[in-house]
Amino acid sequence: MSKKIHRSRIFAAVHETAEDLHELGFIDKRAMQKYDALCIAPVPAYTPEQIRSIRNRYHISQAVMASLLNTSVSSVRKWEAGEKHPGGLALKMINILDRKGMEVFV
Repeated sequence: MSKKIHRSRIFAAVHETAEDLHELGFIDKRAMQKYDALCIAPVPAYTPEQIRSIRNRYHISQAVMASLLNTSVSSVRKWEAGEKHPGGLALKMINILDRKGMEVFV
């Protein structure tokens, strides 16, 4: 089974079956993307307080967090001030940092 976070054990089983069928050529890429969207839990949004809390948990500066997430210090500063919200890859990286810790990045 994949390392993705699924909505439930049932969705995990459905997704695993769909992945197997995709590898065998019975499900095309577009259909597999639909299974991904259906079965995999979305990455949650983070509030400015949560982002600051994650950074403080690991005792890192905004510059270090920006480096880990491959973004600018200005972006981290704006997220923590509530001026902007992380999206896309940055949001996923924050989620990984939150769930798995800094060891994943080193």
